[in-house]
Amino acid sequence: MVTNAFSGLVGMVDHVLVGHLIGYQANAAIGASWQILLVVITFISSLFTGMSVLVARFAGAGDSDRVDRIVYQAFLTAIGLSVGIMAPVGYFASPWLLDLINAAPAVQAEALPYLRILFGFSSGMMVFFMLGVALRSAGDARTPMMLGIAMTVLNLLLNIVLIRGLGPIPAFGTRGSAMGTCIAGGLLALYALWRLWTGGWVVSFPRGRGLGPDWKIIRELFRFGLPTGIQGIMMNVGGVLMLSFIGSLAQSAAAQAVFAVSYGELFSLITWTSVGLMGSAAAVAGQNIGAGHPDRADQSVRIAARYGLTVAVFIGLFFLFFPRQLLGVFGMHDPVVVDIGTQLLRVLSVSGLFVTVALAFTGGLQGTGDTKSPLYISIISQILVPLGICVVIQQTGTLHPIHIWLAILAGHATRCVLSVLRFRQGQWRGITVNVQ
Repeated sequence: MVTNAFSGLVGMVDHVLVGHLIGYQANAAIGASWQILLVVITFISSLFTGMSVLVARFAGAGDSDRVDRIVYQAFLTAIGLSVGIMAPVGYFASPWLLDLINAAPAVQAEALPYLRILFGFSSGMMVFFMLGVALRSAGDARTPMMLGIAMTVLNLLLNIVLIRGLGPIPAFGTRGSAMGTCIAGGLLALYALWRLWTGGWVVSFPRGRGLGPDWKIIRELFRFGLPTGIQGIMMNVGGVLMLSFIGSLAQSAAAQAVFAVSYGELFSLITWTSVGLMGSAAAVAGQNIGAGHPDRADQSVRIAARYGLTVAVFIGLFFLFFPRQLLGVFGMHDPVVVDIGTQLLRVLSVSGLFVTVALAFTGGLQGTGDTKSPLYISIISQILVPLGICVVIQQTGTLHPIHIWLAILAGHATRCVLSVLRFRQGQWRGITVNVQ
């Protein structure tokens, strides 16, 4: 939770800087770019879900050798996908992707270089994400927290300098935000690889074995991780299509900026905490399944949900009663922007209650090996429900921002109900893994 909270600070500072220095078009550019990038990053990160299932299971069983082999194979696969596919395809597809979400010309001008930099140089962030998942799944949450704080501080310093400029360093604007993020991720990834090779952590790269790919382990990574990857792709494709609906509104640039700040940054105060709890629920549930204690796995998920719900209630009160002040921090003072943003934050104050519970139970399902159920739940709740509501309203009347915000709320409520019901069925208790 602490790691994710610090990570979320970077995006907030970026939005504050560009919002004050450039304008809300830059907020929309960063938000739209990340929504697009997450489609690809989430797919590659699905390997880490498969890795977390296997690492937690064998860490719970005390088999450190297989844990190390799994981590190394996940690293090889992630690097191959990010360098060989994400970088070249993302660079050339960026203009088309920005057209897809109906980004206004002023937004596209800021977003295109930002998006291309992130597509081309995000492999360091992939290694960093992989390491955090591996360490937490093996039982060490402190090390990724310290590394996350270090990367956040480095990222903040680089972004402040590169966005605003300092001395001989020119002001790069939104491009500076992407440059700082990639440099910080790359430096931390190099340090992590050195530590994985030299040892000293609860996971390391295996020594005395071949360094080539082990296709049996890679198949298991995809068997457990691919449903999560497809789930993430579908969710983020849903987000991209939602941006397209927002882009069709009368005040498209203002609404996309509001979505980027309110949903992408302020709502992350709830979602980053909930994602942290989802990871912990997955790790503890997976380790207890490996150790033969399914009842403790069940209990851990329910405790995570209660913690998340407490945080969501606390933060939701600020969304409900102080929306204008929160938007003002990001330089959002335009009356139209403030009115739309206030609407969204007040809806999100309720939506966060459903999201945090849904993510805790999703972590329980994924950590025990049931990665297919969250996929089906996400298709229903994050695509069919919210997009279906928007399509119906657009075809039968006039689509307004409040309709989109309420459609998001309906999707989150649906995800919460389905996730809890699926976990309570208990079929995750009988899932097996196959790694020799």
